[in-house]
Amino acid sequence: MQFTAEHEELRRTWRTVIDREINPYVDAWEQEGIFPAHAVFKKLGDAGLLGVDKPVAFGGAGLDFSYAMICSESLGHVNGGSVPMAVGVQISMATPALARFGSDDLRQEFLAPSIRGDYVACLGVSEVGAGSDVASIKTTARRVGGDYVINGGKMWTTNGTQADWMCLLANTGEGDTHRNKSLICVPMKTKGVQVVKKLDKLGMRASDTAQIFFDEVKVPVRNLIGQEGMGFVYQMKQFQEERLWAGAGTLQGCDRIINATIDYTRERKVFGRPLLDNQVIHFRLAELKSEVEGLRALVYRACEEYLAGEDVTMLASMAKLKAGRLRREVSDACLQYWGGAGYLWDNPVGRSFRDGRLGSIGGGADEIMLQIIAKLMGTLPKPAGK
Repeated sequence: MQFTAEHEELRRTWRTVIDREINPYVDAWEQEGIFPAHAVFKKLGDAGLLGVDKPVAFGGAGLDFSYAMICSESLGHVNGGSVPMAVGVQISMATPALARFGSDDLRQEFLAPSIRGDYVACLGVSEVGAGSDVASIKTTARRVGGDYVINGGKMWTTNGTQADWMCLLANTGEGDTHRNKSLICVPMKTKGVQVVKKLDKLGMRASDTAQIFFDEVKVPVRNLIGQEGMGFVYQMKQFQEERLWAGAGTLQGCDRIINATIDYTRERKVFGRPLLDNQVIHFRLAELKSEVEGLRALVYRACEEYLAGEDVTMLASMAKLKAGRLRREVSDACLQYWGGAGYLWDNPVGRSFRDGRLGSIGGGADEIMLQIIAKLMGTLPKPAGK
């Protein structure tokens, strides 16, 4: 990709804000099990970082998606995955469909304050019985007069305990499961919205993840994003940006862990010589760095084709698959070279080991990515009788 001075300035801005407003507090937030999303998002909004690729009319910078990729990549400088994941939901998971298909009134009500950092957003897709299989969600939104009445529940909702609004995917009709769903903006303080509990996770400890119930929740029909029945299609488009975001967000995080491991093994002496002098270590780190650069080329190519208006479903799925697996590989390999120090709870490599495991599950599991890729290759078996 050809990066401009504007891209590089965006990188510098992110690095400055991360070094000043995020990294000094990450360890404390990890211990507390939550980070102050409103305070952090407001600082990011004030710095113009939450709407780089969103419409100018609603407070965004009106730039193309490559700038969102810079945001994702830059967040790899954060010493943990929790804040980057939460910010990713705000920028490239809960708001793209609203920005692209929402009415002006709806964008003014929900998108503009999200870009300013006044609102925290969450995405309501996954359910207890429907994670990667989006078509099987059970939450319903039936029309009653001028309202939707919502019943059901969502699971694994990032930002769920602090969010001001949810981009909710719900069934608004019967029939074809790919044509009976809609995306709806749901204020989280609406009567009947219940944050059941904050989930206790293996990693991403500072990111609040919630289980949420909806009991006869009424929201105006005007809160519908785009056309009724198009929610599945809109969500698939959002997934493409989410998966490209995941690929880009892995790059700097892997680089950071590899570089930290180089520094540690260079200083750590075993039998009178640096650990790094062992061929098995410096060769392995060279392999890992090569893999990161391979992922970078894939992500950048996918982004270029996305900007050109091409269908990047296969490339985005490949990037997501590779990113999840590579983050696990890098963290596991590097942790071994830190020895007992890497096994400590607050060690950055140990944290990466825990946080990075989610990459092969969230946003579509590895197996779903493989299924998508195989389908587009023409090698996925057809269901019996078809």
